[in-house]
Amino acid sequence: MQSYSSSNLVDLLLDAVCVVQADSTIEFVSPAFERIFGYPPAEVIGKRMLDMVHPDDLKATEQQALKVTAGSLQLEFENRYIRKDGSIAHIGWTARWLPDRQVRLAVAHDITERKLAQSMQAVVYTISEAAHTTQNLQALFQHIHQVIGTLLPATNFAVALYDADSDSLSFPYHVGEQTPAPTPIPLAHDALCAGVITHGRTVLLTPDDSVALAAHARQGCAGCAGQGTAPLYWLGVPLQTSNGAIGALVLQSFSEQDRYTEKHKELLQFVSTQVASAIERKQMHDRLAHMAQYDQLTHLPNRQLFLDRLKTAMARARREQHLLALLFLDLDRFKEVNDTLGHAMGDLLLQRVAQRLIDSVRGSDTVARLGGDEFVVLLEGGQAPEHATAAAEKILAAFSHPFDLEGHPLHIRPSIGVAVYPEHGGEEHHLLGHADEAMYVSKKNGGNQVRVARPSPSL
Repeated sequence: MQSYSSSNLVDLLLDAVCVVQADSTIEFVSPAFERIFGYPPAEVIGKRMLDMVHPDDLKATEQQALKVTAGSLQLEFENRYIRKDGSIAHIGWTARWLPDRQVRLAVAHDITERKLAQSMQAVVYTISEAAHTTQNLQALFQHIHQVIGTLLPATNFAVALYDADSDSLSFPYHVGEQTPAPTPIPLAHDALCAGVITHGRTVLLTPDDSVALAAHARQGCAGCAGQGTAPLYWLGVPLQTSNGAIGALVLQSFSEQDRYTEKHKELLQFVSTQVASAIERKQMHDRLAHMAQYDQLTHLPNRQLFLDRLKTAMARARREQHLLALLFLDLDRFKEVNDTLGHAMGDLLLQRVAQRLIDSVRGSDTVARLGGDEFVVLLEGGQAPEHATAAAEKILAAFSHPFDLEGHPLHIRPSIGVAVYPEHGGEEHHLLGHADEAMYVSKKNGGNQVRVARPSPSL
């Protein structure tokens, strides 16, 4: 029968046996130490074990070491170490104090893979949950960035979304050390992202790919410095859905401390499907929410959203004792447009009218379509009732110019009714009703004019 010495058995262990002094100076480590920590045993003898501990875990590790030195048997303790190559090792420890030799005897078990699997499961769950709980896409992107940052360096991180209709790339979320968020560009103007999205494959570039990285920088692509500084590492993964790639996640590094490896590439690939699903779900939710609140033809707020804004505005006007005005507009002889030019031209006219109304008021004002050819404008912050009339006259003047309907000029004028809070009503429905009545007075008197509502009898 073959015999084994105790030293041979230690050499065969997959776990690392460590003998350290009270101040953590290393006296002995088994060969497995190099596999786990990256340092050959001869290189660490005489060095302090604590100097290799991850900074965030140092205080807890020092406290645990003191307990072991005081005689406590350590059976379950986990912390992180910085390997020789800069990567993170998660270690599970058992340890005891040997009083006769005045050293700690410890066994290090590498639990990095287990911790990574747990982190991956947590990330997938967190991203899926975020798709339902975040308020909007921007909040979702920020959450995704934070979650991915727990798995790999993400100082320079961007979400690139692809619009197939325009064959363009936009960067709705971009965090970088050296550049602001890029503006939308044709997909062909970013060769790296184009390759990731078009071919649906993950790309990892390292300093060995300096030529490609330099070309990327010269192209002025996402995340590169304005002076054309090339990143040292570039990692891009497609956001794949059942309908194809909707974009890419892009990470870059300008330092060796935050380098990317094949392991990082695998991690990002693993979470990218869940990220793509979360983004697609949030986009669908946002589209449905938009459809519920905005007119599909003109993209103006619809009646329900307008009423919500009016209610909020009136509450603010009461609180701050400000004036608030409504302009109610109806197009004169709009039915004739549909009857003579067709409904397609009528729809186009409504779109042109919507844009002209937006151009005629302040950005803080609300222009809404209530239905048909009825529009309403909500004006806040007026100092005098005459300001509302002036705004209505400005709109009337804007309608004096013909509308261009695919090369065919068309003159159409509005009838406008004006109601002002609190003079013409203290509740939303009163104010809207009085503006509507004033509009009908304008229309009955020939249209193309502004009429102000009569004061409310209750005031």
